[in-house]
Amino acid sequence: MRPITVNVSESTYQEFKDYARRQDRKTAELIREAMELYREKKIQNTGVSSLRELRPESLGEVLQPMNSEDDLLDEMIHF
Repeated sequence: MRPITVNVSESTYQEFKDYARRQDRKTAELIREAMELYREKKIQNTGVSSLRELRPESLGEVLQPMNSEDDLLDEMIHF
């Protein structure tokens, strides 16, 4: 493995340290795992060449429907 130096906020690092302690793991191990997850999800998953190829994701129920007078809705419809 290659050692690296990364600057993070104190609060973020403290959260990792606290979680690592509760899980009886090393903080560096959690950070390596987080980096690997990021690599798998964001870097290696670059097979999508267009937004049109992405599958829709469910974000839950509609909180407030858009009305037809909404400028943003009109802009999206007439793209």
